[in-house]
Amino acid sequence: MKTTIFLLTINLLLFVGSKANNKLSGNYTHEIECMGAELDGSITLKAWGKGKNRADALEQARKEVINAVLFVGIRNGKPDCETRPILNAPNIRENKADYFNNFFKDGGDYKKFTSDKDESFGKKEKAKGRDGDVMYGFIIRVLRSDLKKQMIADKILNN
Repeated sequence: MKTTIFLLTINLLLFVGSKANNKLSGNYTHEIECMGAELDGSITLKAWGKGKNRADALEQARKEVINAVLFVGIRNGKPDCETRPILNAPNIRENKADYFNNFFKDGGDYKKFTSDKDESFGKKEKAKGRDGDVMYGFIIRVLRSDLKKQMIADKILNN
């Protein structure tokens, strides 16, 4: 009897856990994709931003691409982009929290390393979320080599 109750409990927990995972996958955010690399050291990325309006979504998308280039790397899209992150030291974002909180604040220095000169900028898909926010797709050029130079100049990255 105890074995039966135990097995039923385990099955119930597995069932509930699998349902929770399915629900989470419905909130999946779009991955950043490499669209190409330029000879000047910049990379062109497709990114998604979410916000109350297009301007908020653009700011979020810019933060996302800089975050990916600095800490995560680019894993999707064309193989032209440098896939490794610029900063790969463990816990660097936490260890330099003051610097990065200032860097990524609204209107922060991260904006210096993105460009919207591409023709297709801001003309991708749009989808409204459950929370009233709108998600836009953008094509954003990241000045990767300049970003790396800035991290060296600010003594975040050792040369």
